[in-house]
Amino acid sequence: MRLVRSAVQAAALANVPKHIDHFSKFSPSPLSMKQFLDFGSTNACERTSFVFLRQELPVRLSNIMKEINLLPECLLTTPSVQLVHQWYCQSLLEILEFLDKNADDQEVLERFVEVLESIRNRHNEVVPTMAQGVIEYKDTFGQYDPVTDHNMQYFLDRFYTSRISIRMLINQHTLVFSGTTNPAHPNTIGCIDSMCDVTEVVRDAYDSAKMLCEQYYLGAPELELREVNANSPQQPLYISYIPSHLYHMLFELFKNAMRATIETHEASRSLPPVRVLVSLGQEDLSIRMSDRGGGVPFRKTERLFSYMYSTAPRPSIEDKHRAPLAGFGYGLPLSRLYARYFQGDLQLYSMEGHGTDAVIHLKALSTDSVERLPVFNKSALRHYKLTLEADDWCTPSREPLDLAVHRTTK
Repeated sequence: MRLVRSAVQAAALANVPKHIDHFSKFSPSPLSMKQFLDFGSTNACERTSFVFLRQELPVRLSNIMKEINLLPECLLTTPSVQLVHQWYCQSLLEILEFLDKNADDQEVLERFVEVLESIRNRHNEVVPTMAQGVIEYKDTFGQYDPVTDHNMQYFLDRFYTSRISIRMLINQHTLVFSGTTNPAHPNTIGCIDSMCDVTEVVRDAYDSAKMLCEQYYLGAPELELREVNANSPQQPLYISYIPSHLYHMLFELFKNAMRATIETHEASRSLPPVRVLVSLGQEDLSIRMSDRGGGVPFRKTERLFSYMYSTAPRPSIEDKHRAPLAGFGYGLPLSRLYARYFQGDLQLYSMEGHGTDAVIHLKALSTDSVERLPVFNKSALRHYKLTLEADDWCTPSREPLDLAVHRTTK
C-alpha cells in the first residue's frame, strides 16, 4: 500500500512543471481592500470564495514558481531553497485536487479550509528558510557579483510579495468562514480591521520593541507621539487596514531606531526620544518616525533594503526562543513590501551625524488599497537575463588620480 502511495505521489510531482506552465499563463487578479471587506461583510458566500481560490491560488503560486526556476543553479540547489521549492510544489498539488470537486458539497468546503490551514502552517518558515539558502550560497561561493545581486533582490522582492498575497487570501477565507470573531475588535473582517486605530498599533509596536530593547540594553528611549487628522481634527485616526501588517512595519522601525539611539548615546545619561507623527489626509495616511541615532551615510541608504546586507551580526537560525533585536537584515526590505502590497511605501531619509526619519505611506481609502502583485511575463524574464555592461557614467573609483599621467579612452 505504501509503495502504491509513493508511486502516485511521484507521478503527481512529475506533472508539477506542466501545471506550473499552464497556470503561469494567467495573470493574478488583484483585489482591493474594499473588495475584501465587502465580500466578508455582505456577500460572505463560502462557495464563491472556494471557486475563486481554487483557481487564483494556483495562478499566484505558479507565477512565482516560474521565477524560482530562474535562480542561479548554485542557489537553487542549496538544501534550504530546495526545501522551499518542495513546499510550494506540495501546496500547489493539494489545491489542484479541488479543481474537479463539487462546490455545493459542504464536506468539500470544510476539507478545503483544513487544507488551506495546513498550507499556511507549512509555509510559516519560508522567510528564514529562504534566508538560510542565501547564507548557504554566500558561505560556499562568497560575495555576489552585481548581476547576481540584482537578480536576487528582484526575485526576493517579488517572491516575498507573492507570499504575503497568498497568505492574505488564505487568512481571509479561513477566518471569515471559521465563525471566529474578536470581541475586542468587532470591526475586524478576517484579518482586516475596517476601523484600524493607527495610534493604538503604534503604541503596541513601541511597547514590544521597548521590552526587547530593555532586555538587551537595560534601557530604551521614550516615545513622543503626535497625531494630525486633516479631515476631522477632533476624531481618532482610523483607516481600513491589516493591523498585523502595520504592527510588523512599526515594530521593525522602532527596533532600528532604539538600537541606533542607544548605541549612539551610550555615553550619555539620557536618551533622546523617538518621535512619531501620524497624519491622515484625503488620500494618504502617513507615519513618520524620527530618531537621533546618528543616521547613516546617504550612499548606504538603499543598501539598508538589500537582502544581502545587514549591519547586525548574523543570528543563529536554531535560536527560535529569543527574538533578536537585529537579525538577517530582512526587517526593512520586508516592511517595505508590506507597505507596498496595498499601494503604499516605506522610505528612509537619513542625516549622517544626526538621525533618521522613516516614513510609512498608506492609502487612506479602501478603494485605493489594491494588491500589488508580481506577474511572470517577458518583462520579468528580461530582469533575469540582465548582463553586466560598461557604466555610462564616470564613477569616483574609476577617476584618474593624475590627468597628466593617466588618460582615459572610450
